[in-house]
Amino acid sequence: MPKPPKTHAKLAALAALSLAACGVGADPRPSDWADGTPVVAFVSSPATAAKLQTGDLAAARTALEADLSGDPDRLDALNDLAVSYCLDGHLDAARRLFDTAVAEGDARVQQAALVNLGELFALEGYLTAAAAHLETARSIDPSRPGPHYALALLADGRGDFEGASAALREALRLDPDGVVRDSLVTLQPEEAQHLSALVALTLGDRARAEPLLRALAQGRFPTLAVAAERHLAER
Repeated sequence: MPKPPKTHAKLAALAALSLAACGVGADPRPSDWADGTPVVAFVSSPATAAKLQTGDLAAARTALEADLSGDPDRLDALNDLAVSYCLDGHLDAARRLFDTAVAEGDARVQQAALVNLGELFALEGYLTAAAAHLETARSIDPSRPGPHYALALLADGRGDFEGASAALREALRLDPDGVVRDSLVTLQPEEAQHLSALVALTLGDRARAEPLLRALAQGRFPTLAVAAERHLAER
């Protein structure tokens, strides 16, 4: 059955947004990250995550746009396309697409988009808003580990070590083989360092955790530096 005109119009608008986002420079950013506590981003498939994490944004974006052209109601692809915009620095364009995914997607798409909106708020230093989005994402389906990982990173960055530990232990229980953890997309390199350090600490591997924590302690994000220094001081 042909798609109704409204859906075709929506696709045309999204395509125009894609061209606009990719055709201009990255959005202006703060000169420092004094208030930011980045977490992670969430996409719909390990294959898409692999393309994004290896920096093959053009291939990932081409595939996602083809998915949307074939089925404009594939809002999981819309969410993933927005993550690719984030990696290019087009945060305002990404936010609009995440908002659409939350408003019109199914529960899985909504959960992913809420995590990703939480990531943007956390990166920009709006930590209360970030926590609210991540908590809402977790409440949609607590059996999915992605929101638990994001909440653990945010709580740790805010100095809530007990909350971070509880969220991370639940994430690891739900993701014992690390499949979801390996498919998370990091917008900043510190996110991967932070998550790896927390997982290592939770598993009792301080030898692996400490070099990562030292790197975070000397990094760009003061909230992560403070958290890392506190972890390093623990014995």
